[in-house]
Amino acid sequence: MTARGAAAAAAGTPLPTRLDAAALGAYGLLGMPLAMAALPLYVHLPKFYGDHLGVSLTALGIVLLLLRLGDGILDPLLGAWSDRTRSRKRLIALAAPVLAAGMVALFSPPVAGEAALLVWLSASLAIVYVAYSLATINHGAWGAELSGDPVERTRITAVRESLALVGVVIASVAPAYLGGAAGEDAGLARFAWIFAVASLACAAIALAFAPAGTRVPAARGPMFAQMTAPLADPSFRRLLAVFMANGIASAIPATLVLFFVADVLQAEARQGLFLALYFIAGAAGMPLWVRLSARVGKVRAWQVAMGVAIAAFVWAAMLREGDVAAFAIVCAASGLALGADLALPPSLLADVIGRGGRMRATGAYFGLWTLATKLNLALAAGIALPLLGLLGYAPGSRDPAAVGALALVYAAVPCALKVGAVIALGRFNTYWKVLAP
Repeated sequence: MTARGAAAAAAGTPLPTRLDAAALGAYGLLGMPLAMAALPLYVHLPKFYGDHLGVSLTALGIVLLLLRLGDGILDPLLGAWSDRTRSRKRLIALAAPVLAAGMVALFSPPVAGEAALLVWLSASLAIVYVAYSLATINHGAWGAELSGDPVERTRITAVRESLALVGVVIASVAPAYLGGAAGEDAGLARFAWIFAVASLACAAIALAFAPAGTRVPAARGPMFAQMTAPLADPSFRRLLAVFMANGIASAIPATLVLFFVADVLQAEARQGLFLALYFIAGAAGMPLWVRLSARVGKVRAWQVAMGVAIAAFVWAAMLREGDVAAFAIVCAASGLALGADLALPPSLLADVIGRGGRMRATGAYFGLWTLATKLNLALAAGIALPLLGLLGYAPGSRDPAAVGALALVYAAVPCALKVGAVIALGRFNTYWKVLAP
């Protein structure tokens, strides 16, 4: 670090530098195992304990509900506590091995019997949630603190989220491949071991080769006040509202896509192909959004992406049985928009936190942001699934009215939410132009 850089770091101001490719890749690499962990936790875990190990679905549902509620509440606390520490790298170094061990324990229970399995699940999943949240919050906050340049912030988040999408793709196919003839559930224990090795290796590379970033530890004070302090920031509240409206709009199709493919398109055998196309398009589109945001601004670029998603889902609402090629185009277009949803909001959040040239309580902001991300998934399921029930749809239905209701909820509801997000983002931009330095 230069003398100027050292002085800036001592003053707590972000350095407006461009990271070299090696440092940027090292930082972003940690996003891959963190994404690899998320998919088994939310998709595979219920089936693994309920179907493979025979735990009562009622008991399993209660345990998962309580632990997930606790996980969400914990995020702001971990974010505010992280701000009091001197090194985000140390926190990640603490979280990574705990997360690795917790994932192995979670999918390799050494006990039998429902009561013992529920105890093991509760303890190991609680450990995983704490370690995962601690690593995720500090990884995001660390990225925001790596540069004071708005364009570079988008580059940082784009690399991180591109590698995260690689992790999602790996996690989506690896368990079934590793299980072989024994099936996906049998492959989860092997996947957990591979994840453990990968997470430790990626964390070691990130900690060794990525710069630490610049910040000033938060002063001691009431923890609740520090946890909720970002909510007093009008810019953050406005951006958070956009993020949640758009996030719910994106999470509803993610919740319903397997139903849509099976019952509207009647192409269940191609589910994996559609999902792979969606995620690959998201990763491939990241450089486009980085360049576009540098030219027209992050807000305008994000609005363009929302427009692409709206057009794709308007078309999806009109698809019916056999429209496989058309849905592949929908997946590619909506996946392209996903790249902007992943790259631009965290970059805008970093701009909000760092306005005036000083990063303030980055962990507290990202703690609430992480909580909002989890709420988006919960609210999407809470809105879409009951609404489908009210409209008369049940999985496997071939009734035209029920299938039409599925297509409506899958595509039209997200479009309405996206339109609201576009409008709210325009209002945020007007406010931000007045406020930002």
